[in-house]
Amino acid sequence: MSSQPSSRPQAISNARAETPIAFVRAIVQAYQRRGMDPSGALARAQIAPHTLENPQQRITTLQMEWVSAAAMEELDDEALGWFERRLPWGSYGMLVRASLTAPTLGVALGRWCRHHGLLTERIALSLNVDQGVASLQMRERQPLGEWQEFCVVSTLRNALGVACWLTDSRIPLLRTQLGYGAPAHASSYRVLFDGPCEFDAPQHGLQFDAGYLALPVRRDEAALQRMLQRALLLTVRPYRRDRLLVDKVRQALLQQPVLQRNADHLATWLAMSPRTLHRQLREEGASLQAIKDAVRRDIACGLLLRSRKPVKQIAQEAGFASEKSFMRAFKGWTGQTPEQYRSQSGTSAQTR
Repeated sequence: MSSQPSSRPQAISNARAETPIAFVRAIVQAYQRRGMDPSGALARAQIAPHTLENPQQRITTLQMEWVSAAAMEELDDEALGWFERRLPWGSYGMLVRASLTAPTLGVALGRWCRHHGLLTERIALSLNVDQGVASLQMRERQPLGEWQEFCVVSTLRNALGVACWLTDSRIPLLRTQLGYGAPAHASSYRVLFDGPCEFDAPQHGLQFDAGYLALPVRRDEAALQRMLQRALLLTVRPYRRDRLLVDKVRQALLQQPVLQRNADHLATWLAMSPRTLHRQLREEGASLQAIKDAVRRDIACGLLLRSRKPVKQIAQEAGFASEKSFMRAFKGWTGQTPEQYRSQSGTSAQTR
């Protein structure tokens, strides 16, 4: 995925160094394979050459972003030597664009897996769902050799980062499977992947709650252009926001409007305590009241556009205790009264 190298701050001493130096050595090997000098990329990332000799050495995520971006640009290879041919600048951005118009994450990841096969024959990606668990799997069609670990980690983290970005949601992992033995820097995997990691697994892959596959794709072309300015952030840094509970709450309120009246009843419906409900929504950057308002607005606008029901009845169905409070809220949402909104819609909906 193409990404312009970011401007560097004066110092990185305050950042935590947790990315294994083994990944930098793999990048250096890609340079050596093509008879090129990696010193410029190392200097741009403030990585001293002698640190490559210490297998326990770590670098910061920002340094990893810098050295990867520099190498992708100089080698003109976004795969950094993993595959049988170079992936020219912009290859992964093309994959993101192909997934951008998908209605849901499930469709987007399906496209990602299929289209990735057009870039290389060396690996194959697939998406499977079983008993509520989604598995994004990676199979080696041809041995990756000395690039195996770096390729597997980067490919899986890239796909996960794109999935999180497309849905604007943190997708926590249930398990990561890796088809190679635990490396000397295995302790770094607690940062590379959340949840338990299984080495010497029968396949490479990520597992997560299949509920995320139903999340809508929330990005557009303008957002893609902004993201591509620093696309490597999707691979080197974890996404923070989680929208799964927000969508669950929204669906519950749409299906059972009566739940809008009592947070305790809603929490029971979702099999959690009211305290946990409010806490997790805060962690996702949302609030129950904001979700309630959005659901009420959508219900009210839909009924006004698709039916000729009286405003008082619509207020009740949208979860308001009185027509007056509904009128006040609707004016705040749209700047119009319900009657003005309905008349300006130009609809000819019939009474249900």
